[in-house]
Amino acid sequence: MGNSAMNKRVLVLTRVFKAPRKLVWEAWTKAGHIALWWGPRGMKTKVIELDFKPGGKWKYVMTSPNGAEFPASGVFTEIIEFEKIISSADFEPVTHNVIITAIFEDVGQNTKLTFSVAHPTEEYCSKQEKIGVMNGWGANFDELELYLHKLVISKT
Repeated sequence: MGNSAMNKRVLVLTRVFKAPRKLVWEAWTKAGHIALWWGPRGMKTKVIELDFKPGGKWKYVMTSPNGAEFPASGVFTEIIEFEKIISSADFEPVTHNVIITAIFEDVGQNTKLTFSVAHPTEEYCSKQEKIGVMNGWGANFDELELYLHKLVISKT
């Protein structure tokens, strides 16, 4: 499969956080941190399972203010400490059978996070884009940004 065909199945979001890479990595990979920022504003997240190693499973449940539950789960396929995480992922009820990749890079004192979602087909990718899944991830990263800001301030 050529690169252009692959690119039509992948949605990418890039964000620079005003925090050191080790801190962004910890916020992304430690259950105690994840529960405090994961999900759009107003959602509460419970980490049910987090076996952070290749082949390890993860499962988070987001609960909306009205009590509706939205489970998210997957299996880690590749982890390079402080650099890269690749995982399969299902986000109920909206997104299924995708591969998510997070790449962490230093940009001066800050951290660039390149996040991508690879879909099984171009059609599915297009449908996911139209329903706004990347807006959801953007909202998720807004919460991460606020959370990291609090952590950075508490360390100074």
